[in-house]
Amino acid sequence: MKIASAFTFFGSSLFLTAALAGPLDKTECIAPAKPGGGFDLTCKLVQSGLLDGKHIADPMRVTYMPGGIGAVAYNTVIAQRPDHGNAIVAFSGGSLLNLAQGKFGRYTENDVRWLSAIGTDYGAVVVAENSPYKTLADVMKAMKADATKVVLGAGGTIGSQDWMKAALLARASGVNPKMMRFVAFEGGGEAMTALQGGHIHVFTGDAAETSQQQKAGAKVRVLAVMSDKRLSGDLANIPTAKEAGADIEWPIVRGFYLGPKVSDADYGVWSDTFSKMMATPAYDKLRTERGLFPLALVGKDVDAYVKKQVADYRKLVEEFGLNVAK
Repeated sequence: MKIASAFTFFGSSLFLTAALAGPLDKTECIAPAKPGGGFDLTCKLVQSGLLDGKHIADPMRVTYMPGGIGAVAYNTVIAQRPDHGNAIVAFSGGSLLNLAQGKFGRYTENDVRWLSAIGTDYGAVVVAENSPYKTLADVMKAMKADATKVVLGAGGTIGSQDWMKAALLARASGVNPKMMRFVAFEGGGEAMTALQGGHIHVFTGDAAETSQQQKAGAKVRVLAVMSDKRLSGDLANIPTAKEAGADIEWPIVRGFYLGPKVSDADYGVWSDTFSKMMATPAYDKLRTERGLFPLALVGKDVDAYVKKQVADYRKLVEEFGLNVAK
C-alpha cells in the first residue's frame, strides 16, 4: 500500500508539472546563423528583454542553426519541430527576401506562424566624407549621365538586400540596374573601408550600422535613409530618400516566428508577452542600444506585414530579372 501510495503521489506530481508547463518555460531562441551578427543580436535582445521584465523565470537558451540566411532553421522547424511552443526563431528582412526568391526550398511564407517584429534598421546611401556628391540628387544625376562612372558597393552579391538597395537607386536615377557598377564585399565593414579608400563611390548600407561606424571614426556621410519618415537620434537631420528625390523605402526588419503547429493558446501567450515587453521603457532602451529603430508588431499585424513584404519583394525579383530558385 505504501509503495502504491508513493507511486500515485509521484505520478500525480508528474501530471501536475506537465499540466503547469507552458510556452514560457525552458524557452529557446533559435538564431539561424553562427554566434555574432544580426540573428544572434535579435535573440539576445529578447533574451534580455524577457528576463529583465520578469516575463520568464529562467534565462532563454540561445541555439545556433546556421545555413542559407535562415533556410536551414526554417526547414528544420517546419519539418522536425512544428509544434514546439517554447521555441522562437529569429528572422530578418534578408530572410523574407530569400523566401521571395524561393531560396528556402519548397516552403513559403505561409508555412510558419509569424510572431513579432521587434525592431528595424533602414537602408542608407552613404559616401566618403570628401566625396564630391553632397546630396542624393548629385549621385542620381551622375548615374543618369554615365552609370559606369559611379561605382556602388556593399556587402552581399546580386539579389541580396544591399544589391537590391543599389538597384532601386539605379532605377530611381533612370538607369537599368543591369548597367550599374556594383562591387560585392563580404560584409558592410569591408565596403565601408573601400568607400573611405576611394575604391567605391557610394555604399548602399544600413543606417544604424553606418551611424555606429561614424562614432568609431569612419570618415563618411549619410546622404539619405530609406525610411518612411526621418529617423531619431544621430540621424535626425538626414533626409529620407523620398525627400531627397528617390521614392525608395527599405526597412530591415528583425523578428520571430513559431512552428506551424504551435497551438493557438501558446501563440497567444507569446503574442501577449511580446506586446507587454515591447511597451516598456526598459525594452526601448535595450533596442536602441543595439542600433534598432522602433517597429513593434505582433500577431495578425506582423503576419500581414511579413506577407506584404514578401509579395513586394517577389515583384522586385521579377522586375530585376533575378533567377528564382526552384
